[in-house]
Amino acid sequence: MQLKIMPKKKCLSAGRALLILILCQMLSALEVPLDPKLLEDLVQPPTITQQSPKDYIIDPRENIVIQCEAKGKPPPSFSWTRNGTHFDIDKDPLVTMKTGSGTLTINIMSDGKAETYEGVYQCTARNERGAAISNNIVIRSSRSPLWTKEKLEPMTLRSGQSLVLPCRPPMGLPPPIIFWMDNSFQRLPQSERVSQGLNGDLYFSNVLPEDAREDYICYARFNHTQTIQQKQPISVKVTSAKPHRERPPTFLTPEGNASRKEELRGNVLSLECIAEGLPTPIIYWIKEDGTLPINRTFYRNFKKTLQIIQVTEADSGNYQCIAKNTLGAIHHTISVTVKAAPYWIIAPQNLVLSPGEDGTLICRANGNPKPRISWLSNGVPIEIAPDDPSRKIDGDTIIFSNVQERSSSVYQCNASNEYGYLLANAFVNVLAEPPRILTSANTLYQVIADRPAFLDCAFFGSPLPSIEWFKGAKGSALREDIYILHENGTLEIPVAQKDSTGTYTCVARNKLGMAKNEVHLEIKDPTRIIKQPEYAVVQRGSTVSFECKVKHDHTLILTVTWLKDHSELPSDGRFTVDKDHLVVADVNDDDGGTYTCVANTTLDNVSASAVLSVVAPTPTPAPIYDVPNPPFDLELTDQLDRSVQLSWTPGDDNNSPITKFIIEYEDVMHEAGLWHHQTEVPGTQTTAQLKLSPYVNYAFRVMAVNSLGRSLPSEASEQYLTKAAEPDKNPTAVEGLGSEPDNLVITWKPLSGFESNGPGLQYKVSWRQKDGDDEWTSVVVANVSKYIVSGTPTFVPYLVKVQALNDVGFAPEPAVVMGHSGEDLPMVAPGNVRVSVVNSTLAEVHWDPVPLKSIRGHLQGYRIYYWKAQSSSNRNRRHIEKKILTFQGSKTHGMLPGLEPFSHYTLNVRVVNGKGEGPASPDRAFHTPEGVPSAPSSLKIVNPTLDSLTLEWDPPSHPNGILTEYTLKYQPINSTHELGPLIDLKIPANKTRWTLKNLNFSTRYKFYFYAQTAAGSGSQITEEAVTTVDEAGILPPDVGAGKANISWEYEGPEHGTFYVEYGVAGSKEEWRKEIVNGSRSFFGLKGLMPGTAYKVRVGAEGDSGFVSSEDVFETGPAMASRQVDIATQGWFIGLMCAVALLILILLIVCFIRRNKGGKYPVKEKEDAHADPEIQPMKEDDGTFGEYSDAEDHKPLKKGSRTPSDRTVKKEDSDDSLVDYGEGVNGQFNEDGSFIGQYSGKKEKEPAEGNESSEAPSPVNAMNSFV
Repeated sequence: MQLKIMPKKKCLSAGRALLILILCQMLSALEVPLDPKLLEDLVQPPTITQQSPKDYIIDPRENIVIQCEAKGKPPPSFSWTRNGTHFDIDKDPLVTMKTGSGTLTINIMSDGKAETYEGVYQCTARNERGAAISNNIVIRSSRSPLWTKEKLEPMTLRSGQSLVLPCRPPMGLPPPIIFWMDNSFQRLPQSERVSQGLNGDLYFSNVLPEDAREDYICYARFNHTQTIQQKQPISVKVTSAKPHRERPPTFLTPEGNASRKEELRGNVLSLECIAEGLPTPIIYWIKEDGTLPINRTFYRNFKKTLQIIQVTEADSGNYQCIAKNTLGAIHHTISVTVKAAPYWIIAPQNLVLSPGEDGTLICRANGNPKPRISWLSNGVPIEIAPDDPSRKIDGDTIIFSNVQERSSSVYQCNASNEYGYLLANAFVNVLAEPPRILTSANTLYQVIADRPAFLDCAFFGSPLPSIEWFKGAKGSALREDIYILHENGTLEIPVAQKDSTGTYTCVARNKLGMAKNEVHLEIKDPTRIIKQPEYAVVQRGSTVSFECKVKHDHTLILTVTWLKDHSELPSDGRFTVDKDHLVVADVNDDDGGTYTCVANTTLDNVSASAVLSVVAPTPTPAPIYDVPNPPFDLELTDQLDRSVQLSWTPGDDNNSPITKFIIEYEDVMHEAGLWHHQTEVPGTQTTAQLKLSPYVNYAFRVMAVNSLGRSLPSEASEQYLTKAAEPDKNPTAVEGLGSEPDNLVITWKPLSGFESNGPGLQYKVSWRQKDGDDEWTSVVVANVSKYIVSGTPTFVPYLVKVQALNDVGFAPEPAVVMGHSGEDLPMVAPGNVRVSVVNSTLAEVHWDPVPLKSIRGHLQGYRIYYWKAQSSSNRNRRHIEKKILTFQGSKTHGMLPGLEPFSHYTLNVRVVNGKGEGPASPDRAFHTPEGVPSAPSSLKIVNPTLDSLTLEWDPPSHPNGILTEYTLKYQPINSTHELGPLIDLKIPANKTRWTLKNLNFSTRYKFYFYAQTAAGSGSQITEEAVTTVDEAGILPPDVGAGKANISWEYEGPEHGTFYVEYGVAGSKEEWRKEIVNGSRSFFGLKGLMPGTAYKVRVGAEGDSGFVSSEDVFETGPAMASRQVDIATQGWFIGLMCAVALLILILLIVCFIRRNKGGKYPVKEKEDAHADPEIQPMKEDDGTFGEYSDAEDHKPLKKGSRTPSDRTVKKEDSDDSLVDYGEGVNGQFNEDGSFIGQYSGKKEKEPAEGNESSEAPSPVNAMNSFV
C-alpha cells in the first residue's frame, strides 16, 4: 500500500515570506505506507490480499486448494463458512489450513470425492480491529460426460443439396471445445462452403461429390480434465445424378427474418449467420443506424461470425447479416441488447483517521440494471451490526464524525444485480500517532547545475502533520520565489545553482509531537563534449579514427561508450577504443553507418554522432582470421624448491595478434587428469616464472588467446616433483563439543593432499580445561577429522587446538578455540510454580529459576506440560493428551493460550538444556471460568409448508459452560435479495426443535441462530429456507386430427378460474385464450390445423395467479404420412371419371322418379338418426360434443394421475384417441405422425381397479411449473 497524503490543493499563502508547507486535512482514504519499521508498531484491521475466483471449477483428480490470504496487525485469524454455515475444518480429516494463512487444502486424492465438497465457501479474516470477508467462492467439480449412444444412419444426398451434420455434444463443466476430424485424426477442411457453427454443428451450403466420406466425427475436448470424447462417425454419400439446380440463399441458422441476442458488458459478442445456396453465398455484416467499432470488430469462420470484443452498452442495436450469391440476396436482423453486471465507479478505500476527525466511505457502482448497494460491518449486515454513534449511512456513502478508537472496523460494500455482484472490503482505522519522517536521515542528493532538484520528506502521522523546510544550521528561510513545496512533503528547487549546495531540514508537526530530518544537496558541473567526431569517407581495407573529447565534473566517474547505428559496437578486434578515440581497422562495407559517442556519469549524459561512408578500394585478397594455433616446444628451466621457469614457442596467430597466454598445471600425484589455472602473461611474452608448492608432481600446458578466442591446449610439459616441506597451514573449522556427559569431541577440516607439503600427514590434538591450571594434554593422530576425549567432567569449558605435521616437521602454532564437554540432564525442577487465570481461555504461569550449576548444560529454556482433567466418563482411557509450551532462555513466566472454558487443568514445569529435560515440578491444578459457547453443531429446516417451517438443531459441540437459552433471529428475503424486518425469538435451552407458523407462502427466509451461557452469546449459525410454492404442470395432451384434449395437475391455493392459452409454435401471433372453471383440470381444443405443432400453457386468473411452463404438441395429420398421392396416377383419374358418369346417370333417374311422385327416404333417416360424430362444440365450456353428459363427465380431481395401464371406461369417452389409435397399442411413424388413428377399432380390454376419469395420455410424465 501507499500512503496517499497529498491534499487536493496547496495550503500556501502567496504573500508569506517564510514558505511553510502545511498539509491540509483530507476526507479521502489514507493507507499506512509500506515502511517495515512503521508497520511493526501500528495496528491495522485485516485486508484480504489473495482469494480464489468467484466461480472456481476444480479438477476432480487433484486436491482442492481454496486460497484466502490476508494481512493485518496483529496477524489475523481465519475461519470459513460453507453454504452459509460455519465450516469446522477440525472435524474433517481431509481438510487442512495453511499455517499463518486461511488457504484450505482438501486432500481428495487420498480419500474423498470432489462432489462432496462442492458448494459456496467464504473466508473471514479477523483481528482485534475488525473482520474482512472474501467473495462467495462457488466450488464446482469439472465434468466430462460421455456421449450418449446412438445409431446414426448413413445420409444420402444429391450434389448441390445443403446439409447440416449435428454434433450435440454432452454438457460438460466447463463446456467443451468442439472440432470435426476424420478417423486419421486430421481436421476436416473448412471453407466458405463448409464450416462449423457456434453450436458445434457442421454446415454445408451445398454438397459436392468430394464431400462423400464415412468418417465425419465430432470431437469434444474438455480442457479442464484434459479429456477428449468423440461422437459416432457419420457417413455421407453424395450422388451426382440429377444435381440440384442453382438457387438463391436461405439461412440455415438463425431461423426467420429476425432474432434477439443479449450479452454482458465486457464480454465478447458473437453473432452468427450461416446460409445455404448454389452458388455458395457470401456473408456481409452491417449495423443499422451506426458503424461497427474499429479495433474491436473481428470476423471469424469466413465472415459467418461477427465478434465484438469488450462490448459496451453503446454496442446495443440492430445488426444485419446479408447472404448473397448470383441469384439473389436475403438478410437477417439480430437485435442486440447489452446488459451489465455491476462495475465500480468509486470503490471504497481504506480510511485512516485520528480521534475526533471526520471521514467518509463511498461505494458507487453502475450496471444494467442499476445495482443495489448494501453495507456490512465486520461481515455482518449493518442493520444488525453493533451501533456506532459516529456512523451515519446515506445510501452509497457512510459518513463518520468525531470518530473514536472504538470506531475502527472493516466495512464491506456489496453492489449486486441479477447478473452478478461486487464485494469490497474497506477498513476504518482510528490512530493517534505523532509525526514520523520516513525518508532516511542525512540522505545525499546530487544534481547537475541548472536542473531541478527534488528533496524528499516522506512522512506519516495521525492527525496529518504540517511540513516546514529550512536551509542551513541557522535555519534560514526558504523564499517562495525560489522554491516549490509539494503536498507530499517534497521540496523542489526549479533551477539548482552552485549556491544551492547545503544542508536542508524538514520538520513535521501535529498536536501529538514533532519530527525533523536533515538531507544534503550537492550541485555538480554538467558533462560536455568539447571535440566532436567528424564525418569521414574511407576506402575498404583502410583505417579510420573518430575523436571525442569530454569535459566533466572531476568528482563524478565518467564512462565513454561508442555506438554504431544506435547499437553496441560489433564484437570485433578491428574496433579499438582508447581515452578519446575510436579506431576502426581494415574497414569493410558493413562498417558504414552512424557512430555515436555517449559520455555518461551517474547524473547526466551527452552524445555526439558522425557518419562513416565506405567506398571501393583496389581489390586485394581477403585475409583468413581464426583463433591462434596452440603453442609448442614447452621447456622447464631454473628448477628450484618453490619455483620453476617455463618457456614455449607460440603458434600461428592467424592474422589476429595474440593478446595473452594462459598457463595451467596438473597435480599428477594427488589429482591426476584435473587441470588448474596457474597464471596469465601478456601475448608478447614466451616465458613465465611459476611459483610452486612443496611435494607436488607438476605438469604444465599453455593456451594462446587473440580477439577471436582461445587456442587448443599445448602438449603437456615434462613432470617436475618438488621437494617436501613442513605444512604451511593448520586445519580449519576446529570445534570442541561433547556428545556424552563424560566426553569432549574435537573435530576439524583436514588439509588436502596439495596442502600437506609432504608425506606422513598427521595432526597434533591438544586440550585443557579453561578455568584450571592444568597443562595441555596432547595426542598425535593420523590423517582423520575427529578425536574423542573421554572421562571429562560434565559441561566444563575447554581450550582446544589442532596442529598439522608431516615427516618433515610441524606447521605454525595453531589458534586456540573454546569448547565444552558433554551436557547431562538438569538435576533440579523449577520451584514455586504459580498459576493466574486471566480469562476463560488464557492463564499466566510463574516459576522460580533453577540454579545455573544444576542445569549441567546450555540453558535452552523452560517447558510447561499441561493437560485437561478427564471427566468421570473418560477416566478409563489410558492416554491423556498433554500439551507442551517451551519458553526460550531464562524466562520465569509465560502465557498458556487456547484453553477450554469451564474446564479443570493440571500443569508442571521443567528446565531444558541441550541434552533434554530436567525433573518436573509438583503438579499445579487450576480451573477456567465459563465462556461463550460455540455455534450450534447443526441447523436444519424440515417439513416446509405454505405458512410454516420447522427448525431442528444439535447443541454446540463446545458449550463452554451451562447453556441458558437459544436466540433465533430471522427475516424474509425477496427476489432481489433485499432483507425484510428482523424478528427476534428466545428458545429454552432444553429444546432442539421449533416450528415457526403464520409465515408467508413461497417466501425465502434467512435464519441466525446461536446459544448463550452466563458469559454471553456464542457464534451464530445461519441457514436459509423457502416455504412451499404453487405448482402446476401440463400432462402430455391427447391429440387427434384438428383437436386435442388438454389436462393438467395443480398444487397450491384454490383459484376460482383457470385459463388455457394456445397458439401455433414458432409463430408471432397472439395467444388464443379459453376460460375454464376452477374446479376442472381438463379442457378440449377443437378447430386446430392437422399436422401442426402448437404451444399451450395453463394459468390462473387474479393477482395471486400462476402461469405454467409452455408445452408443445402436434395434432394428427389428415392422412397417413407415408400414403402415396394417387391423385396423380392415370388409373385413378380414369376410375374417378367413370364413377362421376355413373353418379350423373343415377341423379337423372332419381329426378325422373321424383317428378313422377316417388319418395326418397334419405332425409327422414337423417332426421331420425343424428350422427353423434358431428355434434357441435358446446359454447359454454369449449369441450367436445361427446362430453356433453355432465353426470358422466365431471372435471378431474386436483393432483389426479392417468392410470398406469392408460385405459378409460367405455362410458367415459366415446371419442378419444384410444379408439383411433387402438388404445395403448397406437404407434407413431419415425416422423412423429400418429398411425393408429387410421386403424380399425378393437375391443377394449376391461378396466382394472379404481380408474381415474382423466382423459388418457401416451406418456404419464408431468412438466412441472417452477
